Amino acid sequence: MIRYAEPRDARALGILGAALMRTHFAFDPQRFLAAGDHAERGYASFLRSQFDGDDSVVLVAERDERIVGYVYAGLEPMSWQALRGPAGFIHDVVVEDESRGSGVGTALVEAAIAWLKERGAPRVLLCTADRNEGAQRLFARLGFRRTMIEMTREL
Repeated sequence: MIRYAEPRDARALGILGAALMRTHFAFDPQRFLAAGDHAERGYASFLRSQFDGDDSVVLVAERDERIVGYVYAGLEPMSWQALRGPAGFIHDVVVEDESRGSGVGTALVEAAIAWLKERGAPRVLLCTADRNEGAQRLFARLGFRRTMIEMTREL
């Protein structure tokens, strides 16, 4: 079941968000933030701050009264810097390891897209780590296409 996140979900969201941080850090420790000692609490606090905004949403996937994933998305205005008009943006999609491949990720992304479409977003963008091939396959199956490639150089 997909539903809006609630304050009671904060702990589970923090655990999943910190897992997202750890996964990305393992992909490229120079590019991504290390989770640190308080990542769960920090990520939970951050996501909780997004619950009540008119321009953002956090949705959770619940199975047997347990949070197994979440999606965080929002509306963004036109951006001269990014050379794009207004858009919806999916910031996070996280599914616990045990629930991957069961349709949870698809359901979360589709629910976020529906929320963004209801609010007038003409398109939806997202970013994925270069090494996250599983996520890239999911996004391609859902109709996303490559449009930009981030490149990083350490100084």
